[in-house]
Parts: sequence; C-alpha cells; structure tokens
Amino acid sequence: MILYLDTSALVKKYFKEVGSNHVISLWKKSIAIVTSSVAYAETMASFYRKKREANIKEKLITKTINIFKKDWKSFVRIEANDDLNEKIDKLIDRYPLRGFDAIHLASALIINETVSEAFLFACFDKRLLNAAITEGLNTFPVKIE
Repeated sequence: MILYLDTSALVKKYFKEVGSNHVISLWKKSIAIVTSSVAYAETMASFYRKKREANIKEKLITKTINIFKKDWKSFVRIEANDDLNEKIDKLIDRYPLRGFDAIHLASALIINETVSEAFLFACFDKRLLNAAITEGLNTFPVKIE
C-alpha cells in the first residue's frame, strides 16, 4: 500500500494523539509514504507550536525534529507545479478547502492516478477528508464525526 499523509496525519507519527496508533500501523504496512513538499513547513510549525503551547522541553523537540528530518528524506514528495495548480483550480471551486489542504488533496489525486498499488489517503481534517471521499480516494479514517 502507498500511504499519503497530510500534515494532520503526519504529526500523529511524532506525537501521541488520537489516531496515532492507527497512523503508525498504516505506516509500517506501507511500501511508500507520500506527502506534499508543503508538509515540511506545516509539520515543523506544528512541532514548535506544540513546544510553546504544551511546554515541551527543548531536548524532546530536538529529538523529534531529528527523527522527522530523517524520515523526510525517505518520503515521496509531490512538488508544487503547473499540473498541481490546474488540479487545485478545480478542487477549490468545488470544496471549502484552505490553501494547504487543496495542495494535499491535489497531490494525493495525482499520485492516486499514477500508481497501480493500493492507495490510502490519511488525514484528520473533516473538510479535507470529506473532499477526498467525494473525489473517490480510499481514506483513513473513513469519516470524522
């Protein structure tokens, strides 16, 4: 299986949250982890926000960042380009997505169209998940209440 992680799912690999165990389990079963190149900035910002808001010690944040950076090198990353922008144009007309969410959905759709292996899109943002489901992607979770 090829696993696409948006940032809301990706962060769950590094911090214990609702859904973390499922993300890690899916990660271990995957032949490839795919995300958008924008996930780097989003994930790093999330780590530092957690540091500020949850008063996480510098040593733990540094360790977590180092693990993330090592993992990052192994990810298949979808870069922003004109093909992606064309898909984004169509998606933002149909769904109430934020900018980075539109990038993630367009990236996932492009990968899904090009691979023959089983593909799973993981995210924990309700609007993005609903758009992914409507677009026909196999998703985790199946829906968010």
